[in-house]
Order: sequence, then structure tokens, then C-alpha cells
Amino acid sequence: MSRSAGGPAAPPCDHALSAAHYADHAGTHRVEVLENVPLARDTYRLRFACPPLAAAITPGQFVMVRLADRDDPLLGRPFALYDVVDDSAGVPWAVDIVYLVVGRMTRRLAASRPGDALHCWGPLGNGFAAAPVEHLVMVAGGIGQTPFLALAREALGRRRYGTPARTAGYARRATLCYGVRTADLVAGADDFRGAGLELRVSSDDGSVGARGLVTDVLREILVESRAAEVRIATCGPEPMMHAVAELAAEAGVPCEASLETPMACGIGICFSCVAKLREPGTAADGGEAAWDYKRTCVEGPVFDATRIAW
Repeated sequence: MSRSAGGPAAPPCDHALSAAHYADHAGTHRVEVLENVPLARDTYRLRFACPPLAAAITPGQFVMVRLADRDDPLLGRPFALYDVVDDSAGVPWAVDIVYLVVGRMTRRLAASRPGDALHCWGPLGNGFAAAPVEHLVMVAGGIGQTPFLALAREALGRRRYGTPARTAGYARRATLCYGVRTADLVAGADDFRGAGLELRVSSDDGSVGARGLVTDVLREILVESRAAEVRIATCGPEPMMHAVAELAAEAGVPCEASLETPMACGIGICFSCVAKLREPGTAADGGEAAWDYKRTCVEGPVFDATRIAW
């Protein structure tokens, strides 16, 4: 069963009171768990049936999820879209999310079985740009790889998302730089390779891929792709994204960052997820920039990395 709130789409605007992705254009749903399978140590892919959400959500957007018929935890948690699954007729039918077990909510979510019920609301947030580029480079650390399967599939023309469907096939090449602490935390590698992208893994201990930081891998790619048009998308721990943003700025490459700011409501009411952003066009000469707080759940979670006050 689901209940969706309708209404005309809000016009694109950067003003906090005129956001383009108001949560009143999302739906609230009671959904059934279809699968909950391990991908890596303490990491699971959960699939739930929800045709309205599957048809509407786009890469980089997220859903809020809470356990049905329970009040502990009371609040929902945000989870990025991992992918959309079609039914036998090719109609969007189910949604995949991927999560790392880190607290009470995710421990209880890991115990979910097929047939269990969840409450969710979405799609929420703005998502990544669907703009033409020669080489799309995605940089992930920790559990930050989760939004990039759908983005890669869309960019390489493997799937279209949203209603109406967004542009697809806008990148000639896609690479995921994926940093983990150790080998048994790599989650979804086969899914990413199956999407047709190049996967470059790094690990802190050298147990998989290159030993070192994921930003070292990005630096190599920027050197290799010097003559190509590159755009970066990044998600993961804030220090990592800050370093990615600095590398992108040094190389003169556009960079979008998907913030993992903790959220309580997901719909712009509580203002617990605000991020400090510079106003567009200010302090281009390095002087003092005008800034404002933006709600990650409504104006984000994806922002131009040059505007984030890291």
C-alpha cells in the first residue's frame, strides 16, 4: 500500500524556500522486503517492492527508511538509491539500497527477511547531473560507492531513470575509484563491472588493489586523462571528499559531492542536516565569500564541490 502526494513540480531555484526538490512531491509507502543479502563484511543489499518509487527515483536521490510497526529506532535513516529492478514486463518494480551495519537501525535492518515490512518515503533530494561528458570519474570511500551503480548505468546508456525518463548515454567512459580499509569491505564489485565501468580499487592495507588513498588513484586518472573532458562525482567520508574537491579544483575539473550529512526527518523540516555553502559567484578572487546554510535533504545531497565550506 502507498500514499503519494501530488502537485506541480517546484521551479528550479537555489533559494532555501524555493527548492526544486521539495519532499511534498515524494510518496510515503509501506513496502515489503524481497531480498536482504550480504555483499561484503557487514554490508548488505536490501531490495523492496515499490513500483511508484522505482519509476520516479533517479541516480543520487535517496529514500528514508524505518522499520514498520516499531518505534525503536523512532526516526528513519537515509539510504541512497543503489539501483532499480524491473518486473518481467520491463516495468520498474523494486528498489535496491546498500547499507553498512554501524548502529541500532542497520543492525535491525540486517535481520530483515523477505516478507517483512518497512516504511519509506521518497524519492528525496536532487541527484547527480545528467550532462554530456567524455569521462565520468566517480570517487567513493567507505559506503560512498552506493549511489554510483545507477549513475554509471545511466551515464553509459545501460538504463534510464525517473519519470519522465532522464537522458542516458551521456558519457563515453566511466571509472569508479573505490577506496576501502581492507579487502573484505569491497561491496558490489561485480555489479559495477557488469555496468560497464572501469573499477579501480585501493585499500589502506594493500590487501586489494593499490595500497594507499583513493585520492592517489584519482590523481593518476587526472594525469592520464589530461586531454579528455572529465567530470567528477564523489561520495564518502568528508575529509576524502574535501581532498577530491581540491584535486578537481587544481585540475580545473567540475566536481559534484554527495554529502552524507546525518538526517532526522529527510523532508526539510528539522534543519538537522544543514551544510554551509558559499553563495554562487562570490569570492572568486579568494576573498571573503557570502554563505548560507542549505538543507542536505532538500537542496542536496549533491552540491557543486566548489561551493561547500569544507
